[in-house]
Amino acid sequence: MEKEDEKMKNYTADENFMREALSLAREAAEEGEVPVGAVVVYNGNIISRGRNRREVGKNALAHAELEAISGACQALGGWRLWQCTLYVTLEPCPMCAGAVINARLPRIVYGASDPKAGSCGSLVDLFSIPYNHRPQVTRGVLEEECAGILKEFFARLRERRRQ
Repeated sequence: MEKEDEKMKNYTADENFMREALSLAREAAEEGEVPVGAVVVYNGNIISRGRNRREVGKNALAHAELEAISGACQALGGWRLWQCTLYVTLEPCPMCAGAVINARLPRIVYGASDPKAGSCGSLVDLFSIPYNHRPQVTRGVLEEECAGILKEFFARLRERRRQ
């Protein structure tokens, strides 16, 4: 019973942090960006936030995860984020999965899977390769909401292109 209570407590925290990431994804969508949001959590507190800004910044590197990881490094004063968790609404691409490995994040939590570019198990699993660091992955937290915001965004985009 105690393990179930602890699991429920963690899942509730995961949902709460994912809701924060979803809020950032909505902000990205309002700016015409693919709606992906991310937060980095340290000691139960959000220390950094990120959202896609590729279109606004005209920068291929402006992914939500990279923005959140960069902010966390600044907040903690170092590049090793070994006591943090990354929450992101969409399964990371190869570039962002590489950043997770390089930042030594011990845990990543994502919402929607990405069959086209997901590098945490959907298309490829970069974390299964024997790099010097392998984070724990929790998949599917608020998956329907995370996938829904993406589906809605791309449906609106296709509709605008038809007009």
